[in-house]
Parts: sequence; C-alpha cells; structure tokens
Amino acid sequence: MFTGIVTDIGTVLQTERRGDLRARIRTRYDTAGIDIGASIACEGVCLTVVQLGPDWFDVDISAETLGKTNIGGPNAWHEGKRVNLERALRVGDELGGHIVSGHVDGVAEVVGTAREGDSLRVTFRAPEELAKFIAPKGSVALNGTSLTVNEVNGAEFGVNLIPHTQEVTTWNAVAAGDRVNLEVDTMARYVARLREWG
Repeated sequence: MFTGIVTDIGTVLQTERRGDLRARIRTRYDTAGIDIGASIACEGVCLTVVQLGPDWFDVDISAETLGKTNIGGPNAWHEGKRVNLERALRVGDELGGHIVSGHVDGVAEVVGTAREGDSLRVTFRAPEELAKFIAPKGSVALNGTSLTVNEVNGAEFGVNLIPHTQEVTTWNAVAAGDRVNLEVDTMARYVARLREWG
C-alpha cells in the first residue's frame, strides 16, 4: 500500500531481458534499510526488490506489467530514465495523499499542458474503460503521484501541478504525447461495482 507521495526520484541504470525484464534503479534511499522482497512503487507500479547494492536495487517486471504500464512500449524504460519512487506505507506513517495500491489500471496520454501562474495544468486522455472512474475533485495516481482531478470532459481530465510537485517528481519534464501510468481511486471502483449490483 502506498500514498502517492513521491519520496525519491530514481534513475534506471540498466535493463535486461531474462524471461521477465530486470531493471536496476539508482536511489537515494538507504538500501541497508531495504529488505529483499520489499515493495517499492516505481512510476506508480508496485515492484518487488530482488537484489540490492549500495545505492541501487533491482526489480523484475513481468510481461503482464509491461503490457499494462508505460514501462514497455513507446516510453519504454531505458538507461538514464528518471522514475518516481515511493516506499511502502508503514503503520503509523502519515497518509498525505490517498490510498494507492500500485496496481496500475492502464496508461493515459498527455494531450496538452499550459502554464497557470506558477502551476502547470496538464490534460490527459484516459482509456475509455477507465474514464467512468474519474470524477472532478476525486483522486487519481499518475506515475505514482497522488493528484486531484480538476475537471472531466468525457475521457479527458485535467490536473494542476504546483511548483513543489514539479520539483520533487519527474513531472517537470512532462510533454504532450507522454504515456503515464494511471491508477484510479479504489473507492470509485468499489462504488461503480456496487452500482452494478444495485
């Protein structure tokens, strides 16, 4: 379980195909405090640590995950790519964002950006099957970042990125055409499911 509050920006050091895709990610986390088998959200994807070094960790990424996220495809992870990181929530931690599982629902596309004062307004297009779960003033996790939805227009929705968010995440480099990992709010998913049974 995560909160969508990014606590480090990692860098992909290398990727290697060995059945699954193995990725090595440099981090500022104290890796002496990370256990093999720990979960770390990488760009919003819950991945399991399988190997550790002094300033890096390795994760294995299955074909299923590659197919559901932006780790594969046009924005595939490559050496030098910067990725948002968050360690798993521990009992007693502050819940500053919203409950995020790290199970990405699909990939949204950036359709536009515009400056609004010091903030950056970003418009996304969600996959049609996920659009019904996105509501104005609701929460979404995009590339592992908990964000509030400003407006919704069909499958398109917008968020504002304040300067702090741009500074402590990879969002300062966002551009139209980017593909981003989308996890819809769990509560919205359960409400929709209950309505189906109502």
